[in-house]
Amino acid sequence: MRIDRAGRALRIGVIGCGHWGPNHIRVFSELDRSTVVACAESNESRLARVTQRFGHVRGVRDYRALLADSDVDAVVVATPTATHAGIVREALLAGKHVLAEKPLCTSSAETRELSELASRVGRVLMVGHVFVFNHGIIRLREAIAGGELGRIHYVDAVRTNLGPVRGDVNALVDLGTHDISIFNYLLNESPVAVSATGRRISQDRNEDVCFATLRYPSGAVAHLHVSWLNPRKVRTLTVVGEAAMAHWDDVDPSDSLRLYDKGFDEPPYYDSFGEFKCLLRSGDVRIPSIGRTEPLVNQANAFLDWVIDGVPCASGAAEAARVAEVLEAATISLANEGAYCPIPAPLVLCDARADRDSIEIGSFSRASYPDFIPT
Repeated sequence: MRIDRAGRALRIGVIGCGHWGPNHIRVFSELDRSTVVACAESNESRLARVTQRFGHVRGVRDYRALLADSDVDAVVVATPTATHAGIVREALLAGKHVLAEKPLCTSSAETRELSELASRVGRVLMVGHVFVFNHGIIRLREAIAGGELGRIHYVDAVRTNLGPVRGDVNALVDLGTHDISIFNYLLNESPVAVSATGRRISQDRNEDVCFATLRYPSGAVAHLHVSWLNPRKVRTLTVVGEAAMAHWDDVDPSDSLRLYDKGFDEPPYYDSFGEFKCLLRSGDVRIPSIGRTEPLVNQANAFLDWVIDGVPCASGAAEAARVAEVLEAATISLANEGAYCPIPAPLVLCDARADRDSIEIGSFSRASYPDFIPT
């Protein structure tokens, strides 16, 4: 068994036992370098179910008991998004390493503050952008970085299902966070502007369906469609490059990634429609061999690598801050019917994000923020 520098397996506490908490308990319990010693859940019946399922895990109602426990080296925070900042801050100050579910915060300022705090106290702060640990996404990034697709024109992502509907954040924050982190990871850059629209259907406050378009410095654009109210579970990603194209389907159990030798070849001129049709190139389809390890296991191992061996990963607080900047700007765009908003958004607008329905284009000077592009 590989152990930490103190000569023992890393002892984990999991805070929050709703949807993802039990999965973290299962994964860290099965790995050689870690053990889950305790979990915290305020809902008594949910706590009872989890402790019954995982008999070796001690359950408590108050997460602060885990933070005060010297037998806990690190915590996983899997609570509602609005509670992340406060719990993560307390955990770092208590000397715990932290793996927090996405998004770390909806505020980039809070995210940067937590990143600086982690550095100051010498603790790891990692965020659960789990799809950057998916073998299909990793192989796709390698294809892009290696020039197999050529210059990237655009990326299109769809992430839909019937539920679960969240009450604390909208679908863009809940689901779109995944795709934003994937876009940044694949393109190896951060967007400069975003346009977002959505519709509130099941509730008055949060959008159940959202569409967003991100502009990147390289000229690539990335579009996402997320929804809690869709009859089909869809998790797809299409990448169109100058030389080739790719399609990733996370729901496909066997062939999740396909690379297409398809494209458009433009000669100096053509004389007929027949010649024009020949310009559309359709070649071989390749299905790369993709590893089958569960992405959550890969993510957990990356966290252990960072804590035990000091090897940082691509899902740290710095990337979480970049994702939060996109979400801030998208929130402003949602309030302005899809007007493009620069990233990072003007501070005067970010300060108003708590009541985003009151954010109006006319509430600030466009001359002061020329990058804000009304539709």
